[in-house]
Amino acid sequence: MEHLLRHVPSNVLDICKRLREKGKRGWIVGGCVRDLLRGKEAKDWDIATDARPEEVVRMFRKVIPTGIQHGTVTVVISGHHYEVTTLRGDGVYTDGRRPDKVELIDDIERDLARRDFTFNAIAIDPVDGHIIDPFGGEKDLNAKVVRAVGNADERFVEDGLRVLRAARFAATLECTIDPVTEAAMAHERSLQTFRKVSAERIRDEWMKTMLAHRPSVAFEAMRRTTILHIVCPELAESIGCEQNKWHAFDVWGHAMACLDACKPQPVLRMAALFHDIAKPRTRAFSDKTNDFTFYEHERIGAEMAEPILLRLRFSKDERAKICGLIRHHLICYSADWTDAAVRRWLRRVTPELAADLYEIGFADARGKGRDASDDIRNIEELRDRVAALIAAGAALTAKDLAVNGHVLMKELNLPPGRAVGVLLEKLVEVVTEDPEANTLQRLLDEARRLHAEAAPT
Repeated sequence: MEHLLRHVPSNVLDICKRLREKGKRGWIVGGCVRDLLRGKEAKDWDIATDARPEEVVRMFRKVIPTGIQHGTVTVVISGHHYEVTTLRGDGVYTDGRRPDKVELIDDIERDLARRDFTFNAIAIDPVDGHIIDPFGGEKDLNAKVVRAVGNADERFVEDGLRVLRAARFAATLECTIDPVTEAAMAHERSLQTFRKVSAERIRDEWMKTMLAHRPSVAFEAMRRTTILHIVCPELAESIGCEQNKWHAFDVWGHAMACLDACKPQPVLRMAALFHDIAKPRTRAFSDKTNDFTFYEHERIGAEMAEPILLRLRFSKDERAKICGLIRHHLICYSADWTDAAVRRWLRRVTPELAADLYEIGFADARGKGRDASDDIRNIEELRDRVAALIAAGAALTAKDLAVNGHVLMKELNLPPGRAVGVLLEKLVEVVTEDPEANTLQRLLDEARRLHAEAAPT
C-alpha cells in the first residue's frame, strides 16, 4: 500500500489530514482508487468524508459550494480543484439518474454500497493507508471482471447509464462482464431506465469507449444486451447482413474489426463504426458477378449518419467530419491513375480530410478478415503521390490560382455574382488537368474562352 500512496497528490493528502485534525475522516474513492490499484495515473481525485458540507466549508480557506445540496463541495488548493463529498445513502431513483432524496450518513461502507461496480466501490484512507473493500473490488479488478455492487438489478434500475458504463468499462479496462451483471443489464426494467438517459450522456460514454484498445468489446456487449438497438437501431440492421466474397465477416463483424483496427481517435473511430451503415439498405444481388453489391452505400451511409449524430448531440464540426469520412471512405485507387486523377480525387475529398481517409482505408482493409497487403500498398502509394503533388504546389482550390475574382471582373468586365465563382471553379479544373496553366496570362485567356462559350448566342 505504501508504494500506492506515493502517487497520491500532496494536496489530497493534506485535505484528508485536515479532516482528521478536526475529528473527521477523509477517504479517496472511485476512479482514482481504481487507477491507483491498476498502476495507472489518476486524473481526478474524489474525496469522501463523514464531515457535513458546512463543516468542510469552515475547514478550508477556499471552498466552492458546487453541489452542496447533494453533499458535495469543491476545495481549491493552489488553483487545483478537489471534490469533497459527504458520505451518502441514496433513496429512490425516480428519474433513472439521481436519487429523489440524498441522505447524509457516517458509514463509509454504506456509502460504497450505493456505487455501481465493485472496483469503483473501494476506499483508501491516505493518512494511514487503510483500504476498505467490502465488495471484493480489488479481486475483481485483478481478475478483470465488471461486477455490479450488491443486487445488479437494483443498481441498473437506479441509474440507466450504468448499463452503458458496464459495456464501456469492459472495453477500456479490458474486462469481461460478470454473467449475473450482464443478465441484469438486459432485463426490461434496466432497459426502461436506460431509455431515460440523455443523448449527451450516451454520446460521452461512446466517445470514452473509443479510447479503448478494442472498442468492439463494448459494442458487442451493447449488442448482446440490446442497448445498441435502443441507441442506434440503424446500426443494429448490420447484424447478420451477409457481405460479398471480399469479406470474411458480415457487415456488423466488419464494422467491429474496422473499429478496433482504427487509430484511437474518437471522431475517426465514429466514422469507422458507421462507414458501412448503409450496406443493409443498399445490398442487392448481381447475376453478372454472382455476388452482392452495395451501390452508393458510402453516399447513403453519410446521409443516414447525419441524423443519428444529430440526435446523439455531436457538434456541427464533428458531424461534418464523420459524414465526410463516410461519404469518401471508398478509395478505389490504382497505379494507373494519372497525376490529374490524383489531383481530382484530392480536390473532391479535400486535403484536410485526406489524412484521416487513409487511416479509415487502412482500418477498412484490415477489417475484412483477409490478406489486406495489396489494399494497404495502394493506399500508401496514393498517400505518397498526394504528398508529392502538394509539395509541388498543386492548385486545388480557387485560392491557389494565379488569378482571383477581382482580376476576372476587371479584365472581363464582369459584375459581382455567382458567375465569377463558377468561372473560378472551371479554372481550377483547367489547372487540375494541366498545372502549368496556372499563370496569370494563361488563366485570363482560358477565362475569356470559357466566358465566351457561356455567353448566349
